[in-house]
Amino acid sequence: MSGQVDSHPDLTRNQTLVFDTLSGSDAPLSAYTILDRLRDEGFRAPLQVYRALEKLVEFGMVHRLESLNAFVACSHPECESHETMAFAICETCGHVSEIADEKLGRELGALASGTGFALTRSTVELRGTCAACRNN
Repeated sequence: MSGQVDSHPDLTRNQTLVFDTLSGSDAPLSAYTILDRLRDEGFRAPLQVYRALEKLVEFGMVHRLESLNAFVACSHPECESHETMAFAICETCGHVSEIADEKLGRELGALASGTGFALTRSTVELRGTCAACRNN
């Protein structure tokens, strides 16, 4: 089990299984894909997965990628402290890279405050082609 799970000893069995499934995946997973992978562990309903995902997102251990309607395990253990996260999503191979950048957060905060908006959190999704696919 990863160090992140150890830092949240209150995780339920279902949360741990969902987190481990996402951590072991090379690509983002939808809730239904997670459900399919965990049927042998007793998962029967989407609600079981969604409840676990909701808590894992709250704990900062998992991120939801809106444009893909999918989830990824956090690759930055200090993620809970970031107000802004960015993800580079390769449209060729589907690989997702998590980018933590405080400067981006400051810039987005400044843009928002310029319109009178108080930004609390933001997720930026960058779509394009990763270096590996560009080199092939």
